[in-house]
Order: sequence, then C-alpha cells, then structure tokens
Amino acid sequence: MAIRNTQKLLGRFNKSINTSAVAITNSTASSSSSSSVPNIHEKKSVAAESCSSKTGKKRNESILDLENGEKLFSSIKTSYLMKSLMNQYLVSYDPIVDIGIWVMKSRLMETMVFKSLILGVVKRTFYDHFCAGENLNEASKTLESLWNVGLKGIMDYGLEDANDNFSCDRNLSEFLKTIESTKFLPPSSVSSACVKITAICPISLLKRVSDLLRWEHEDSSFHLPWKIDTFPMLSESSPFYHTLTKPNHLTSIEEHDLEQAHERLLQLSEKCLEMNLPLLVDAEYSSVQPAIDYLTYSSMIKINRHEIPIVYGTIQAYLKDSKERLLLATEAAEKMGVKVGYKLVRGAYLSSELQLASSLGCSSPIHNTIQDTHECYNECASIMLEKVANGTGAIVLATHNLNSGRVATAKAQELGLGKSNPKLQFAQLKGMADGLSFALKNAGFQVSKYLPYGPVDMVIPYLLRRAEENRGMLSTSTIDRELMKHEVLRRFKASIRSPK
Repeated sequence: MAIRNTQKLLGRFNKSINTSAVAITNSTASSSSSSSVPNIHEKKSVAAESCSSKTGKKRNESILDLENGEKLFSSIKTSYLMKSLMNQYLVSYDPIVDIGIWVMKSRLMETMVFKSLILGVVKRTFYDHFCAGENLNEASKTLESLWNVGLKGIMDYGLEDANDNFSCDRNLSEFLKTIESTKFLPPSSVSSACVKITAICPISLLKRVSDLLRWEHEDSSFHLPWKIDTFPMLSESSPFYHTLTKPNHLTSIEEHDLEQAHERLLQLSEKCLEMNLPLLVDAEYSSVQPAIDYLTYSSMIKINRHEIPIVYGTIQAYLKDSKERLLLATEAAEKMGVKVGYKLVRGAYLSSELQLASSLGCSSPIHNTIQDTHECYNECASIMLEKVANGTGAIVLATHNLNSGRVATAKAQELGLGKSNPKLQFAQLKGMADGLSFALKNAGFQVSKYLPYGPVDMVIPYLLRRAEENRGMLSTSTIDRELMKHEVLRRFKASIRSPK
C-alpha cells in the first residue's frame, strides 16, 4: 500500500512538473507572438540550441557528457534540484517577471510593512537561489559549498551606478573588501573578482567620455588632451548614433574626475595583481561602453605585463561590431607586448539597445538573429582560444549555451590546451545551467559560478533589471531543466524500488 501510494505521488509530481512546463511554455509562446523582436529572437534560441546540440553531439561526445543526469548531479541534493526546478520555471514565466518588476517599482516598497514582507518572500525564494548572500560572510559560505562540489566562484558585490565621487569612493572600498576577503577562503576557490566601472566612475562622465571617443574616431583632427595609451575601442561597424552632434570638451573638473576613475580602477587592479586574482570588468550598454573599454584597456597596458593577465575586459557577442573590435584590440595589444584577458558573454541589454536605436531611426547594433549571435560568440571564443594557445591571451567563456560549451571544448582539445590551464575558464550564473557546469567540471575544465551578493533590497532591483532585459534567457534553459527533472524522477523511482 505504501509503495502504491508513493507511486501515485510520484506520478502526480511528474504530471505537475510537465503541466507547469507546458503552461509556462504556452504562455510564453503566446506572449512572444505579440511582443517585440527581442522575445522572438530569444525564443528561437531553444530550437537553435537543440538543433546545434544534435549536429555537434557526435563530434564532442567524448569531451562533454550532457546526457547522464545521475552523473552530472551526483553531488547535488534532491531538495536543491527540486527547488531549482521550481524557481527556474517561475522566473521563465513572463507574468511573474512582470508582477515582480511592477511590485519593486510600486509605492508598496515605500511602506515599511509591505517592503519587509515582499523582500522576505523574495529572500527565501529567488534571492537564495540566484544570489550568494547578503554579506561577505554569507557569500563565503556559498562559495565554500561550491568548492566542495568542484566548482569555483566569481565574487561580485551588487553595487548600483554611481552619480558622484563620494559614491565612487564608497563603492571602491566595498570592492577592495571583496578582494581582500579572498585571503580567508580556500586556496583557488575564487577564480576572479568583478568590478562595474559604472560603480567607480559617475555615469554622466562615462557618457561624456564615450561621446568624445566616438567623435574622435569619426574626426581624426579632434584632439583629446586627456587621452592616455589604450587599444582601439571602436570599429567601422560600431554604433555612432549616440553622438549626433559635436560634443564639448571635458571641463577641468570632468578631467579631474576622469583621472580619479583611472586611479580607482588602477588601485583595484594593483590589489588583484598583488593577490594574483583576475579582475573582470563588466560590460554595459553601448552608450557608455567606449569609455568603459578606454579605462579597462588603459589599466591592461599598465598591469598585464606578466604571463597571466590580471585585468579582463568583456566582449558582448550580440553586438554586430564585437568580433571586429576584439580583433583590433588584440592586434594592438600584441604589438605592445600586453597580455589580453576577456570575459565573453552574449549580452544583457538587448531590449534597451533595440528600443533606443529604433527611437532614433537607426539600425540595431544587435545581430539580426539569435543564430548570428551564437555564431559570433563561437567565432570570438575560437579567436581567444588561439590567443591562449599562443600565449598572448586568456579567456573566461561565460555561457549557458550547451552547444557553445561543446564547440569551445572541442576547439581547446584541437589546440592541445590543458584543461587545467589558468588562462581558460568557463562560467555560469549561480542557479543556472548547472548541467553544463558539472559536465564541464567532470570533463576536467575549470568552472566558476557567478556569485552576486549584497543586501536584498540592493541586489533584487539589479536582478529584476537583468530579468527585464533578458526576457527569455531563463525560458531557454529547457534542456537543463529537463535534465534536472529526469534526475529527480529517477531518484524517486530508485527510492521506491530500493529494498527496505
């Protein structure tokens, strides 16, 4: 009787999971059909990834095992898998994302009682799943739990954009604390630290500097007296519609503030150099990216003179000019004898980029199809893997795409790169693409989870913005969810059949 009841419960669980998946998929498909182009492109990524996986399976099967859920999740508790399934289904459901965004922006958050209640619910669900903790102590415990199952961590304090030098200095202090804290963690458990230039340089100044850099690229006679050694930040295919008129030169105060931003990033870079800890500089929207690259490359030139790069820039493969800019920057770096490091991502500002370009009557800076983005990502990965092989570069391949993982590992094997090579890392967000993370780890590669941390009310708005910008990103992780679902069902069945 007990066994029959358990079997009925198991059947209901399976039916519930499948029903939820169908409901979410149907709702997402329905909303996508009447929504903007970004959702259509993102929805296609599921089919594209499945198709690519089939075509690439035979070639890479010996490198990555993405079929055996029992092996992939052997170190993961069933309770975690079930919670992960629930959270990923929920955040892939557009109405839930819409409600969350509305609540966080509503006046309810101005009322202490409602704010405490809302943040309490979020803390126990999505926050705990996708974030590492509210402070360094909690984040350190999360990192140690990852280390125990063979994964590393990328520490990221979830700071907001800065508007003045006081905020920038305060944020710098927090970033330095994060870097210092790695001394007290298990050796090699932290693969790198992160910094957002928007947190250590006023956002208004980044826009001004980007305008000036764009104008200089278009008009070589336009002299920028404050500009120091750097690599090319723009290419002929870069978007220039952000700067429609000739910008005024920086004031003396702005030049001083820019120098302060240089010093902050250099201070972080030198601290990371002292601790032999790579520093990943995040990318932002294209309106400020030239200034971010300018500051990043200037620090690379000063710091990356040793065998292992310390300062890493970020390339967003969904931009049409990403491959061209990557080639220009790496060529310039090699001529200067500078080791380049990059984090390669697909991109996080698709909706806002498309909306701005459309409002100005300009063509989108984003690739026309998700498949074009996949191809660009894989091409950029191949370029940087060759730089790793010839000793001139390093790469962090941040991807949730299974086929990109297969393609990159096959290329690494073709080039004879050692799987423990410190210049080759893979990374995924905490709470996402766990199947890919463990497949890469089981194959011998170094894999990290991106660990945003900080007080709930500070980090949740950041996560909601990411959810709003990346609609469909979580709904495309179907394969990973299927792997987890089948492993949970396998464990339930095994527990029923096991002798008492």
